Amino acid sequence: MSFKKNVDLLVGAQWGDEGKGKVVDMLGSEVDVFVRFQGGANAGHTVISEGQKVVFHLLPSGMLYPGKLCVLGNGLVIDPEQFLAETSELFNKGQDKARLAVSPHAHVVMPYHKMLDKLQEEARGKGRKIGTTGRGIGPCYVDKYSRSGLRVEDLLNPDVLRERLTYILEEKNLILTKLYNQKPLPFDEIYEPAKRWGEAIAPYVDDTRALLRKAVDEGQHILLEGAQAALLDIDHGTYPYVTSSSTSAAGAFTGTGLAPSDLTRVIAVVKAYTTRVGEGPFPTEDFEEAGETLRKNGGEYGATTGRPRRCGWLDMVALKYSMELNGASVIALTKLDVLTGMGGIKVCTAYDLDGERITSWPNDTRTLDELKPVYEVLPGWNEDITNCKTFEELPANAQAYVKYIEQSLNVPVFLIGVGADRTQTIVRG
Repeated sequence: MSFKKNVDLLVGAQWGDEGKGKVVDMLGSEVDVFVRFQGGANAGHTVISEGQKVVFHLLPSGMLYPGKLCVLGNGLVIDPEQFLAETSELFNKGQDKARLAVSPHAHVVMPYHKMLDKLQEEARGKGRKIGTTGRGIGPCYVDKYSRSGLRVEDLLNPDVLRERLTYILEEKNLILTKLYNQKPLPFDEIYEPAKRWGEAIAPYVDDTRALLRKAVDEGQHILLEGAQAALLDIDHGTYPYVTSSSTSAAGAFTGTGLAPSDLTRVIAVVKAYTTRVGEGPFPTEDFEEAGETLRKNGGEYGATTGRPRRCGWLDMVALKYSMELNGASVIALTKLDVLTGMGGIKVCTAYDLDGERITSWPNDTRTLDELKPVYEVLPGWNEDITNCKTFEELPANAQAYVKYIEQSLNVPVFLIGVGADRTQTIVRG
């Protein structure tokens, strides 16, 4: 018997913090399987449900739904301490309602990864910093691709763990002592906690590729939940100011073992304005009062780091690039309510480079620092939209803004966030 495939892929279309967690949570009642496929605890997905705020750094946002399957795929780098902290918190609050499965092939973020992350960032000096979260993500991915990393499966076997960690620590201690003038890490201070982590994580470990294949074959609704966003992709983002994994749609397949032919829809999450955390080019950043107002009204502070986010206007040039890169089927537009009372709303429609009009995303990332945005100003609105339940209830100018985005990107907006709670969402047919 054949079943209709029902695999959705959700990706951030900007520089992250678009509100992906809320979108995942809002769609949750329709989903059977929630999957994270890349990144690690450097992601912060905030979900507000029934007045309670829950921040997921590592676990899929679907953990709040009973009877669901949540998967951490092989493409992740898993911080065991963060993993156990999040699972324990959910258990203590009675919110651990889903079944959780962890790929044995996911790599493990170790204490030396976090140390190296911070030391490397400090050594870059002013003007060369990446803006890393210091969570050890980059160094862990470096070890993965140099074939010197530890995987979840290695934590489950104390003898294998001892053998691999022995020669890994020899190398790491050489780097720490000779390059960064740090004290060497004692073996037992790393080995003993890692062994305990393995014991605690073991009940969750499963063949996630096989679980997902079974779910596809049975026609279950699967949601692949991306972290960070397309413009931070290691290959296609604003390199070197990017994350360490494939955050665009293509990364979902290497990070899970699913095939491209399994995919049925790509949901691009777009914030109604633009933000960025850390360093890197940001053509539409607003350094004046409007940028500060967006930050204040939108609560734009990192869920993982607490750092204030850089804020600015919607960039249609960047978004067109992102739509093409991800093959977006539909858009989930978030935080439309934050634009209430902003007066005229700027939208970047092109860039100016020394008098030349540019309407496509530059191949040379460094060019972005030299670009000046060309804006079109759309009329704003002052009405409170947080209680709107249908598109027609929105003020005329808010409706026009949504339609402008659709027409510019040639992608329909099927969901509109008008507040922080999952109930403050307009779903269009």
